[in-house]
Amino acid sequence: MPTKYTVTPVPRAAWRVLALGIAAQAAGTLLVSTPVYLIPLLHGRDGLSLSRAGTLAAAPTLGMVLTLVAWGALADRVGERWVIAGGLALTTASALAAASAHGLVALGVLLGLGGAASASTNAASGRVVVGWFPRERRGLAMGLRQVSQPLGVAVAAVVVPPLASRYGPAGPLLVAAAVLGVLTVACAVGLRNPPRAAAAAAQQVPNPYRRDGFLWRIHAVSVLLVVPQFALSTFGLVWLTVELGWGATAAGLLMGASQFVGALGRIGVGVLSDRVGSRVRVLRWVAACGVVVLVLLALTGAAGWAVPAGVVLVVATTVSVADNGLAFTSVAEAAGPRWSGKALGLQNTGQFVAASAVGPGIGALITAVGFSGAVGLVALAPLVALPLVPRRDEHPAG
Repeated sequence: MPTKYTVTPVPRAAWRVLALGIAAQAAGTLLVSTPVYLIPLLHGRDGLSLSRAGTLAAAPTLGMVLTLVAWGALADRVGERWVIAGGLALTTASALAAASAHGLVALGVLLGLGGAASASTNAASGRVVVGWFPRERRGLAMGLRQVSQPLGVAVAAVVVPPLASRYGPAGPLLVAAAVLGVLTVACAVGLRNPPRAAAAAAQQVPNPYRRDGFLWRIHAVSVLLVVPQFALSTFGLVWLTVELGWGATAAGLLMGASQFVGALGRIGVGVLSDRVGSRVRVLRWVAACGVVVLVLLALTGAAGWAVPAGVVLVVATTVSVADNGLAFTSVAEAAGPRWSGKALGLQNTGQFVAASAVGPGIGALITAVGFSGAVGLVALAPLVALPLVPRRDEHPAG
């Protein structure tokens, strides 16, 4: 049954820590997203195939996959502050090295290392929500935290194309390094671990993955729903410019705007889940909407309706990112404070494994059946996810 919605006061320090966590993950996302918006340059100017360009774009996500659980386990042991600050310092160093890299292989390796380091913010910043915020405010707080990814992607969409066209790949990578460096210092000074972390660390909590299949089902749903998210963010710009005839600047602005609208959507569904008292019910609604908007996007694209397709792309992008905060909150609540870092690391790992396959996989699919055909096939992912969404929430750990 839905619980009554109440408003519980939250310490001021919680909002400061959450804001720093959002900024830190946004900065990491800026670096991870930079190669995505280098695709038009590499494909159009250098003649790189979409499959190879997509592989380069997937390098940071592949790096993240290798370290997410380890960063989460470290956050469970020592808290968020030094995990996030230390990870940001390593990400800064990787971005600086990538800016001076020669050749695609070296660039891909260094971007992969940057992604591995930036995984610290993905794994640790989610713990801020469960540690500082009461359950009836977590939907809002996690929705705000999830703004970090579309914010980072939006900045990349607006900044990377013009910088890359003038300075090459080094330009946007140096900007990312500067932003990351500032956030490293800010997080080292301003972050605080949740006040209950010490007490939670003393508890012996059974492995929540052995309790039932709830966490595994949420992970599976998230893996499926991340496919349209990364398909649209990776190839949306190319689709607009190559298939629909948009100018590069206009297409970049639209992609950036879609990420900002998506950020608001994440906050909205988080608040909605607080009010209806269920994360999984709203998650099911989001998956159903995903099927509808992706089919509509495929149809408008196939018809060659450039402006309507752009509008639907914004809506589809918004829906494609709306599930993340709901799923993350569900995972953190079901896992509890002693397991939330590892569980969120696993959650991210599954998503980024799928995301790493999206670049080369969807690139090859576009080559085979065209942009609109590929979008139509991507609609199968949320369709398959629908019956996997659990019927009820779990929050046994409080």
